[in-house]
Amino acid sequence: MELDYKEIGRRIAHRRRQLGLKQSEVEERADIGYKYLSVIERAVSIPSTEVIMRLALALETTPDEFLVCTSRHSDERWRDVAESLRPLDEKQLELVEHFIRWVTEEKL
Repeated sequence: MELDYKEIGRRIAHRRRQLGLKQSEVEERADIGYKYLSVIERAVSIPSTEVIMRLALALETTPDEFLVCTSRHSDERWRDVAESLRPLDEKQLELVEHFIRWVTEEKL
């Protein structure tokens, strides 16, 4: 499965506008650099898994809304999972990402 970063950027921007937030407010909430959100929303830069996680938390959603366009705002379970991933370092997030890919590809 190939990710469409232009579409991901559009989804992030759409969610930000739904909440009535400025890019700078989201950058502060997500603890990412000044103007970084702008380049993500325009698909000039490809965000890491960690940044996607931070943006999801800052925008009160889950990463799957950006990655595969699903919305589960009311489902606390998804937010709990996202929150549990927040303290992971880059190597741990990469491992989680591989595990998720494995689980979705397996016929369990």
